Amino acid sequence: MEGEPSWISHCLHDMSREIGELDSYSELGDEGNKEASGVSVDLILPDDLLERILAYLPIASIFRAGCVCKRWHEIVSSERFLWNFSQVISQKPWYYMFTSSNEAFGYAYDPILRKWYGIELPCIRAPNWFVASSCGLVCSMDNDSRSELCVCNPITKRWRMLEEPPGLRFSDYSALAISAKRMSLGYTISVVKSKQVPGNFFQWDISIHIYDSETMRWVTSLTEVLTGWRAGDESVICDGILYFLIYSTGGAAPENRHGLVTYNLNTRSSHGLLVRSFVPVPCPLTCGRLMNLKEKLVMVGGIGKHDRPDIIKGIGIWVLTGKEWQEIARMPHKFFQGFGEFDDVFASSGTDDLIYIQSYGAPALLIYDMNQKHWKWSQKCPVTKRFPLQLFTGFCFEPRLEIAP
Repeated sequence: MEGEPSWISHCLHDMSREIGELDSYSELGDEGNKEASGVSVDLILPDDLLERILAYLPIASIFRAGCVCKRWHEIVSSERFLWNFSQVISQKPWYYMFTSSNEAFGYAYDPILRKWYGIELPCIRAPNWFVASSCGLVCSMDNDSRSELCVCNPITKRWRMLEEPPGLRFSDYSALAISAKRMSLGYTISVVKSKQVPGNFFQWDISIHIYDSETMRWVTSLTEVLTGWRAGDESVICDGILYFLIYSTGGAAPENRHGLVTYNLNTRSSHGLLVRSFVPVPCPLTCGRLMNLKEKLVMVGGIGKHDRPDIIKGIGIWVLTGKEWQEIARMPHKFFQGFGEFDDVFASSGTDDLIYIQSYGAPALLIYDMNQKHWKWSQKCPVTKRFPLQLFTGFCFEPRLEIAP
């Protein structure tokens, strides 16, 4: 791209088996052109103390540290370093933006260093695949047969293909979610499938399928028929509870087109019928995006106009407490206008304290910090919109070194 600095590659070719192989790691910037200066502390600090110091660096800086000298390379490649890294507080989540409507290629944004990196994602072959993430792991599922599932660590490139989930292969709607355990490094995956009952638009077959990484098996834990509602493509797991949005198939007032239902993954119970766990949305929504922020359910939704609920007038953020929604933020109008033409549906995901919001029609990325109650734009993405129908989407994930599928 003309007028932009060259991409600088930072590669570690001989990372240990625990870290995996990093084929390419590109950074947009000019820092790589600067000559590295000598670090006198390298001669003073013992390995164990140096390990702890390096473990607190941002992920990108750890890779660069591994290129400084042989000693540092061996340190960041060691099992003990991975253990030290696992004890460090969470890294700020990155946001991966697909910049092509047809190919699974894009850039990942690091909010700490405020830089974009070009990385390749293992397994994901198209930007329209279903994607969910938790504690450094990213789970993906194809959008055609819904039979290809993969779990990977985008940083280390380690990945694993999973068996095809049971149930209907060609469902009308599917929702994917993953919950990883930071201590045991195990994970649970859920797939909610929804298919119209033949000849009856108001009734929909709903099934919930659960995968446990410890047993490496799928279990169909629930099958039910919903009347007047169907599941969609939005779900998340928080503190052992599966939440997913349902959508009215007719008969409901325009302001009640969305709803939320819950399913307890620990007891494998919805306390009877799914509709008994129904939680109404806080206001008419054009769309809703669910996310797990520190084991709390957070929803980012497009707020519909009072007289035209299908037309977006703003974006709100809510936290679910019990069965009550608490609004914690509303996007200031200047940021809403900053997207330009904003569609009624949009991409949004988050973890830890950060929420990312992105319009499908442009590469602009807005960040909301839950802790600081602050809105800000990311650095400009290195890709610009080239044609009117070009679409952008993405997801966030926590960059980790120690977790593997």
